[in-house]
Amino acid sequence: MPGYHDRHVVLPGVTGWAQVNQGHVTGVDQAALKLALDRYYLARLSPWLDLLIVAKTVPVLLSGAGR
Repeated sequence: MPGYHDRHVVLPGVTGWAQVNQGHVTGVDQAALKLALDRYYLARLSPWLDLLIVAKTVPVLLSGAGR
């Protein structure tokens, strides 16, 4: 996938922009969307985006939707 190496620019963490917006990936089409979301995050790195990710993570954790 073109641009896939871009995902390795940021160290992995507990959550991320792609995780809170898409969830688990099961196919190639979904992997391409996850890559696009990861690249969106990389292009817009900011403390505010990180706070938004944390804010979106809390409901996922509390609802159990991330299983």
